[in-house]
Amino acid sequence: MKPFMNIQNLITTLHPALVHFPIAFLLLASASGLLYLYWQPHPTLLLLTWWPMRLGWLGVGAAVLSGLLAQSGLPPQAPYQSVLNWHIGTGLALLVSYGLLVYQQWVYGSVRAQKQRARTGLTTTELLDDPKAKVWVTLLLVAGIVLLIASGWNGGRLVYEWGVNVK
Repeated sequence: MKPFMNIQNLITTLHPALVHFPIAFLLLASASGLLYLYWQPHPTLLLLTWWPMRLGWLGVGAAVLSGLLAQSGLPPQAPYQSVLNWHIGTGLALLVSYGLLVYQQWVYGSVRAQKQRARTGLTTTELLDDPKAKVWVTLLLVAGIVLLIASGWNGGRLVYEWGVNVK
């Protein structure tokens, strides 16, 4: 039983260490994307949108995985279960919402998609420059910010109100 406990302790310790980078990367990406869309379409803002978003999405994946593993040792009928469920739900929603953005940007930049747009007369090579994408991209970026705040808030509640996984 001793080796399992060491692994469980490692995972429990790892989750809080992993969450900060995705939060920072995804907030930077969302803010940069919104500034690009509504303030100034500058190439630097594109760089600050897509690279941090990719890194943040990977980081969210690691944080969600470590969080799911860390919560497996918690009692199933704990009084904080509803907060934990919200925390897990928002983490999974972050994976989906930012994953959709990363995927759509990748597809939009593909050679096939560019050829198809060229046939219809569109010459944009960047998803954020496409007027058809502006509304749904904005909604996903704003939803991502809200989800980050909600997930972080509930994670903080779990630690500071309930003392979950605090040794």
